Amino acid sequence: MPKYVIEREIPGAGNLSAEQLKAISQTSCGVLSSMGPQIQWVQSYVTDNKIYCIYNAPNEDMVREHAAQGGFPANSVSKVSTIIDPTTAE
Repeated sequence: MPKYVIEREIPGAGNLSAEQLKAISQTSCGVLSSMGPQIQWVQSYVTDNKIYCIYNAPNEDMVREHAAQGGFPANSVSKVSTIIDPTTAE
């Protein structure tokens, strides 16, 4: 299954409270549930003004549909071509 990195521009994202992040997560999970098992949220990284999300999905259109249904921005959606980590150097 292809993996995608989604960049979401959300001013003040790093200042969102735990309750606000929980609500956003619940909305996302609800949309994912209605879309079926083909699309999966892996994890997200919250920075000052952006949230970077990792998703498994069959195509970019499905990632963008999730964003549209959830009311989330998807300013950039990039398909991951390769994953590397420290073991790649071995």
